[in-house]
Amino acid sequence: MDGTVLVADDDRTIRTVLTQALTRAGCKVHATSSLTTLMRWVAEGKGDVVISDVVMPDGNGLEMLPKIAQDRPGLPVIVISAQNTIMTAIQAAEAEAYDYLPKPFDLPDLMKRTARALEQKRRAPSAPQEAGEERPEELPLVGRTPVMQALYRLVARVMNTDLPVLISGESGTGKSLIARAIHDFSDRRTLPFVTVRGADLRELEGPARVLARVRGGTLLIDEVADIEEEIQARIVRMMDAPGDHVPRFMATSQTDLAEAMDSGRIRQDLYYRLGGATVHVPALRERVDDIPLLVDHFLAREERDGATRRRLSPEALDLVRRYSWPGNVRQLENAVRRLGLTSRAPEITRGEVEAVLGSQPEVEPVLGGGEKEKLSASVARHLRRYFDLHGNILPPPGLYQRILREVEAPLIEIALDATGGNQAKCADLLGINRNTLRKKISDLDIQVTRRRKLM
Repeated sequence: MDGTVLVADDDRTIRTVLTQALTRAGCKVHATSSLTTLMRWVAEGKGDVVISDVVMPDGNGLEMLPKIAQDRPGLPVIVISAQNTIMTAIQAAEAEAYDYLPKPFDLPDLMKRTARALEQKRRAPSAPQEAGEERPEELPLVGRTPVMQALYRLVARVMNTDLPVLISGESGTGKSLIARAIHDFSDRRTLPFVTVRGADLRELEGPARVLARVRGGTLLIDEVADIEEEIQARIVRMMDAPGDHVPRFMATSQTDLAEAMDSGRIRQDLYYRLGGATVHVPALRERVDDIPLLVDHFLAREERDGATRRRLSPEALDLVRRYSWPGNVRQLENAVRRLGLTSRAPEITRGEVEAVLGSQPEVEPVLGGGEKEKLSASVARHLRRYFDLHGNILPPPGLYQRILREVEAPLIEIALDATGGNQAKCADLLGINRNTLRKKISDLDIQVTRRRKLM
């Protein structure tokens, strides 16, 4: 690398590490703990790239970005921050930061981004935000894991485009929150944000009424894969002829819409109209390291609402991290709220966590450790017993298919029962094609009873 990098961070260790790494890479480095000093260097024409923290003793690094863009158009600014929320990423994008990384950051990754910034011209600055525009103070979307940071950067990139957005993810991951965030930080933020479901479009005048409500704002279609085909056709016509005030279309889905299209659950024309930009919200088990942050967030919110400040003991937090959380962030939030109400001391114990989690649905109760037996351990125990019963003689040939059949049949039966006999939902739950499910039901001679699931 060749160039001069200005580093602004109130953490002496970070300044030292960055100075040493950048110097070894061939850069000249000026490091400071003061935004005032940084801004003086920028005004003097020093530096080819800026790396700046957000919260500094004498100001906010994000608030300095418009001034840097005014004084030095084209100077790339890489923002690093311990405030690991979607708000920070969006504010950095709005202020035209060249890049954004959460703390703790990966040093090689930061070095690569700095090298790219030295080679590329900064994009043209956008107009500063108008005075009086309101922003939500907080969004319940926090996380410092790579998958969440990638999500934040994607949201920041798509928020001010007019592309339709398809948001996928399991129940409880926060798909609607992502849609709301994209709207609230977009150019349409002063216009309505309207969520509709299939029932809202069932009547002939439904689409017209919806468009009248949204008035050019954002229209979110909730769980689009669950909407019947006739109404999907109305959505296609609504997107093709939205009238005078064209809204931005978004949709959420718990299922993979490409698979849903292949299985006939969603129209091909609707799928391609919604697929302008695709945002996947990760399940909580995909970002276990964010669980402590989320727990702290929910406990702090309870404290702001008048509850006693509480914390999880290390043993309790370890159990929470190992739990599979099939209901994702929504289930975690409800569990933390319940713990805040039922615990008797400032520190929540492992026993109290076990009492709350024991009554909740779980895929595999405790991931890695714990006293409850995993499915794999249970299968292994039964297989060893099966072999032991044969003594020194091997079981009859064809063992593989016999064992799969023994596991597959109850799995499908229980999944069908859980979905009320709805084969489309059952196929989605199992993650297989609906035609594959029908064949397995026939081959395994499984009786299907269609009923309404009361849950």
